Amino acid sequence: MATKKMILDLDTGVDDALAIAYALAAPEVDLIGIVSSYGNCLVDQAAENSLKLLEILGATDVPVFIGASHSSTTDNFEVMQVSKDIHGNNGIGEVVLPTAKRPVESQSAVDFLIESAHKYSSDLIFVPTGPMTNLDAALTKDPTIAKLIGNVTFMGGALTVEGNVTPYAEANINQDAQAADRVMRSDLNIIMVGLDVTLRTLLTKKETATWRNLDTVAGKAYADVTDFYIDAYYNLGIDKTGCALHDPLAVGVALDMSFVDTIDLNMKVTYDENNYGRTIGDNSRLNNDSTNVKVAVNVDKDRYLKVFMDYLTNLFNNH
Repeated sequence: MATKKMILDLDTGVDDALAIAYALAAPEVDLIGIVSSYGNCLVDQAAENSLKLLEILGATDVPVFIGASHSSTTDNFEVMQVSKDIHGNNGIGEVVLPTAKRPVESQSAVDFLIESAHKYSSDLIFVPTGPMTNLDAALTKDPTIAKLIGNVTFMGGALTVEGNVTPYAEANINQDAQAADRVMRSDLNIIMVGLDVTLRTLLTKKETATWRNLDTVAGKAYADVTDFYIDAYYNLGIDKTGCALHDPLAVGVALDMSFVDTIDLNMKVTYDENNYGRTIGDNSRLNNDSTNVKVAVNVDKDRYLKVFMDYLTNLFNNH
């Protein structure tokens, strides 16, 4: 058993699926649970996708919890068409996986996170790769966890590059900018893995062919799921060479910060109508003696991709 424990907070689409595999394959951490969110698909679909993926990866001991179904400021949520185009209507590239043999947990995602923070304290790593709604709700219910959780490494935001849903906003932050702003202003130790670095970290069909050639259930499933994503990137003109490893890069950085160069900032998220979802330094805290966010601005993409492929190929070869 590893000392470090990880909880993933996923709106389980294609790159979330890759994040699950990375967390399971990494020897230095135990994946102790997945909390579900909304974004790439609806929250119930996200949970179901996570259960199915865990099953084909032989990780049926990892519990899945239902989290928020919509943002902290709305009453419902509808999946954007662009999300369906990128991840498929089912979130996992239209690939049909066997129905999961176990249900989601009855405990709420928020209560599981709070309980885990008190149990594991500084050994707990929390990785949200969708909106911040669940984490914000947990902080509201029990503010003490901000000083307990060892690290929060999130995939989201954009500091030095444009957003991907507006000129300023990245999709995950855009789903619930108010929640993200409250998280950024908390006492948590945070690493931001945004579009600044994830768009530089690409996977191609050369790599997915490696998985397909393993001739295993997991290898073929993950190749099919990821090839859909790569094709979507090509067809939508996002990138003609490959797909970005958004969410698995956040998992990698959570475990090994040397993959990225960071700058220390006190961050905020704007949510006025002109700049909704913008992640930017907070002028009012610019001269504070301490900062709580490390923003990744460059990445050792070749070294990361090698570790990523070594981890996942070994995992898929055994399932």
